[in-house]
Amino acid sequence: MKQSFKIIGRSELVTFPEIQEKPIPARIDTGAKTSAVWASEIVEDGNSLSFVLFNKTNPYYTGKPYTVNYFEKRMIASSIGAAQLRYVVRIVVELKGKKIRSFFSLADRSQQAYPILIGRNVLRGKFLVDVQSGRPDILAERRRRRELRKLKRRTEI
Repeated sequence: MKQSFKIIGRSELVTFPEIQEKPIPARIDTGAKTSAVWASEIVEDGNSLSFVLFNKTNPYYTGKPYTVNYFEKRMIASSIGAAQLRYVVRIVVELKGKKIRSFFSLADRSQQAYPILIGRNVLRGKFLVDVQSGRPDILAERRRRRELRKLKRRTEI
């Protein structure tokens, strides 16, 4: 039987049907093992964990808390090799019409161009990535590049 893959680009719009229906831009990262979503107001209360997607500075912020009864704490390595202990939860993400229940680490992505990162755990067996297509947020990417250049200049002094 032939496997059918959907073609996606380097960034796409995704939704979290159980949390928020509004499409949100996400970076597709085949180098990342686990997906990540920007979360704030994270509160662990015994056997449950509640969080809010994004924060008040983000246009996608609703302030609506989402509570899960299953969560883990895992050591997650960033692309620069820095390790960070993060909460990891299973949530449903919809990408190109496919609903996938997968693990997402809860992270502060306020300094990133995209509030969501889709990693291999969501992509594997379902999607092929064409880096020349997709829905890139060119303005956010340019803004992030400028910020990184400024930071680099400050550290070189």
